[in-house]
Amino acid sequence: MIRAGIVGLGKMGLSHQAMVNAHPGIELKAVCDSSGYVLDVLSKYTGVTTYVDYKKMLAEVPLDCLFVATPSKYHAEIVAAALERGLHVFCEKPFGLEPQVGYRLAELAERKKLVNQVGYHYRFVAAFNEAKRLLDQKLIGELHHVQIEAYGPVVLRPKGSTWRAQKSEGGGALFDYACHAIDLMNYVIGPPVAVSGTVLNSVFSSDVDDEIYSTLQYSDRLYGQLATNWSDESYRKMSVRLCFWGSNGRINVDRQEIQIYLRNHDGADGFTKGWNVRYTTELTRPVWFYVRGEEYSAQIDHFVQCINTGATSLSTFRTASDTVLVAAMLRQDARQPRTAIALNGAASAQTQDSPAVPQRQKTFMRSLLDRL
Repeated sequence: MIRAGIVGLGKMGLSHQAMVNAHPGIELKAVCDSSGYVLDVLSKYTGVTTYVDYKKMLAEVPLDCLFVATPSKYHAEIVAAALERGLHVFCEKPFGLEPQVGYRLAELAERKKLVNQVGYHYRFVAAFNEAKRLLDQKLIGELHHVQIEAYGPVVLRPKGSTWRAQKSEGGGALFDYACHAIDLMNYVIGPPVAVSGTVLNSVFSSDVDDEIYSTLQYSDRLYGQLATNWSDESYRKMSVRLCFWGSNGRINVDRQEIQIYLRNHDGADGFTKGWNVRYTTELTRPVWFYVRGEEYSAQIDHFVQCINTGATSLSTFRTASDTVLVAAMLRQDARQPRTAIALNGAASAQTQDSPAVPQRQKTFMRSLLDRL
């Protein structure tokens, strides 16, 4: 039986507590949180040992693994402490706010041969895994365009937002919503080699971005667009959608279904020319315990199986750090000077952070105007 502890008992921490407590291969030995009320309730009704200091918990309770579900800025120190004690670690996303820190923790976990996993649960959604399988088989031919979208209702007013809307705590929509979409695309086709035209815009928040738009380059011939907005109340909850255009068709996929359009096909795998639809209910394997979605339980069970077999997780500290690196690229790109050409043919030069535009860009714009 794997002995587990949990640090952080917010929404995700309590979800993990329910799944871990119900898993036949895990024994929940201790939990840690800053809320005395939550700890009192758990102690009274579950009998689990509770702590307000994770360091004391790690020192006093024999554990095999640790689940970390605190605000993002605390991830690094808690994960490092657990790894130094030889514990396998499951950490909620985003893994951190700085890629360099994430890569150092990945190296530490790999050196100690410890299972390390980050809670990017979309990697465990059956429809997205089916899309990855079909793209790996080149069912729609060579890709030439992708589209990544994530929308939902998290920040809908200027006041009353949570730690996620604080730059130092959660990193805003870029590190919360966009990272889900970025990580999923990294998993399906690989990370981008460059980003451009990034816009980080605040709708209601004063400290962070609420929406992100950018162009991602994956190769010389493959580009895509990212669109993320967590201030969209037209959605009841978070919705992620990926679209792929290839030389032989198109794939649209979200959590509910995968739509496949084929220009030509020989009938193999049950697909036909034209539109094909497969629903997630046809593709999803049953789980032992359901909280919010099968993918949440599936990722916990995957973590357990990796501990038991020594296998590498589907979502490691290293792949999660790749996702944070892309987010950092987007943030850096959004700070770059921008130029524009007015409709009257006059060149205008504006930047987000500086009133002056480099002379090289002005010269380029003049030469471009001369050719028009």
